[in-house]
Amino acid sequence: MNDTTARPDLPDHLSVNPRSRFYVEAIFEHDIGIRLNGKERFDVEEYCISEGWVKVAAGKALDRRGQPLLMTLKGTVEAFYR
Repeated sequence: MNDTTARPDLPDHLSVNPRSRFYVEAIFEHDIGIRLNGKERFDVEEYCISEGWVKVAAGKALDRRGQPLLMTLKGTVEAFYR
């Protein structure tokens, strides 16, 4: 995988939901990974490195707008490019 374009710096707070103010489209052009307490997670919807939390979907439950209900997990968060 040869990327000829420079990758943007990963922000402190990022969300995969396009309606969020923390959504950055340029980041999702590349494959990123999230580690919580040293374990890589593949179900992260939103993260904040400085506050030490990630949000993941809580099962198949949806809110009244059809968005997944999110559960907050706390710990040491690391974001990286794969």
